Amino acid sequence: MEEYINLFENVIAKTSPKVDYMDIRFGMGENTSILMKDGNVDEINTGMSLGARIRVLNNGAWGFAYTTDLSKINEITETALKLSDSLKGDVELSKSEIVKDKVEIDVKIPFNDVSIEEKKNIMKEANDAASIDKVNSTTVSYVDGEINELFMNSEGSEIQVKTSRVRMALNASATDGEIIQFGHGSLGGVKGFELIADEDIEEFGRKIGEKAVRLLDAKPAPSGQFPVIADPELTGVLIHEALGHAVEGDIILQNDSILKDKIGTQIASDIVNIFDDASLREGFGYYPYDVEGVKTKPNQLVKDGKLISLLNSRETSSKLGMASSGNARSIIADQPIVRMSNTFLQPGDYEFEELFEDVDNGIYLKGSRGGQVDTGKGIFQFNAAEGYLIENGEITTPLRDVSLSGNILETLKNIDALGNDFKLGVGFCGKDGQTAPVGDGGPHTRILNALVGGMG
Repeated sequence: MEEYINLFENVIAKTSPKVDYMDIRFGMGENTSILMKDGNVDEINTGMSLGARIRVLNNGAWGFAYTTDLSKINEITETALKLSDSLKGDVELSKSEIVKDKVEIDVKIPFNDVSIEEKKNIMKEANDAASIDKVNSTTVSYVDGEINELFMNSEGSEIQVKTSRVRMALNASATDGEIIQFGHGSLGGVKGFELIADEDIEEFGRKIGEKAVRLLDAKPAPSGQFPVIADPELTGVLIHEALGHAVEGDIILQNDSILKDKIGTQIASDIVNIFDDASLREGFGYYPYDVEGVKTKPNQLVKDGKLISLLNSRETSSKLGMASSGNARSIIADQPIVRMSNTFLQPGDYEFEELFEDVDNGIYLKGSRGGQVDTGKGIFQFNAAEGYLIENGEITTPLRDVSLSGNILETLKNIDALGNDFKLGVGFCGKDGQTAPVGDGGPHTRILNALVGGMG
């Protein structure tokens, strides 16, 4: 990295007198992705990537340029300068500490030590375990990547981070000739291949196949208002979609959030404590510094039901009169935007069984098949992967095609009990055409008067 540091130091020394602020991001990475359909490898992509971007701020406007050819670094610097000079804007940055640091993720089995063949074999094992009777189709995807990144700015920060990340996901569909149902699961984390090697792959695959088959016999869900118990996966999706996007500084500034001007107000029941924590090593959304060089730490968004903080970059935090929360994220080629990292609801103290005890007629929802949220109107709808009726405190009839919808603030205020368990999911979040790895989760969560819809 030393040669690159010297190169970029020269660029900054030459350019920074002409601008109010500038930063450089540089990265070298290796990645592999494999897609397997019905036990046959569909595609394998392996590659090395190298890229650098220059960002300059002048007259309140950004100039941004990117290259994969370092011999063009002076050229893209000129492009960024010209862009910022041709614009006038109102961008200001909040203060940030000057940081010199080097972070390397602890990896036991580097991805390069594992052959493509071994990776394919593990995928095949998951595929075969899921391919039980009535399962008619499977898709297994695997992706790993290692990246060395360097961040430098005109304020004097210099940060090197080496990260490894891996994810394997499996989808299975089952049919009885009339209907089709799906099972899904994923493994992943910010580690080396040991994360996959240490898992019971046969059990991982079999459970997903069994879920798809089990749903064939499930009944269509009833519609109406019920007490609902959401499992940690659905809790995570609810927190990410319903609250997480609505507290992003850029969404607030676009007047597109129901939580605008709500800091200090009660937006949830007083047992609700919600965090976004990029520094959480166990989370798939982990990063030690954001793409503006801001050190990450646990950021409590909701405390005892009150909204106390937002997610910000240096730009959005300046406009909102706050400090950056370290949530500026993007791949090197893209403009940084405000993103979540690991977003979760803090557990409570209920045992699993206790959550169900006094529910006479309710619904237990497990897993997620996606959903949508309108942050401006404050409404959402999610589809659960599977559900069960709760009758007189007992989990009974399996249900399929269950949706959960409602008003964000009403739903958060209707959370009345939290389990003492906790799980963080592995996923990706899309926003403005960009994708970022995230973790979301929480405990089993009981919500009163939730609006449930059946689609069957």
